[in-house]
Amino acid sequence: QVQLQESGPGLVKPSQTLSLTCTVSGGSITTNYWSWIRQPPGKGLEWIGYIAMSGSTYYSPSLKNRTSISSDTSKNQFTLRLSSVTPEDTAVYYCAGGPRATLPDSWGKGTRVTVSS
Repeated sequence: QVQLQESGPGLVKPSQTLSLTCTVSGGSITTNYWSWIRQPPGKGLEWIGYIAMSGSTYYSPSLKNRTSISSDTSKNQFTLRLSSVTPEDTAVYYCAGGPRATLPDSWGKGTRVTVSS
């Protein structure tokens, strides 16, 4: 059974870069697709992007200019970086994975990130 765990700071200042890491156990990130998804307070889920087993990436058009997803196969981790954050980036951030790029079947528990000075 694949398990995912998000880690990173819970508070980020405006204009800084948000960086979160997802550690995967019970499966290898060299297979499947690995995604980041967020849920702002009072809103629905928003898909941020994914990294494929090949290393290729795809990002939501609305976040593309500020987003980078990378992986470290030696640690079985993948990382989200979101630059120039504003309070509107405050959300619970989830990492997820599975055989289908935009329909992951394994999810982390989520980590809350607040953007505030």
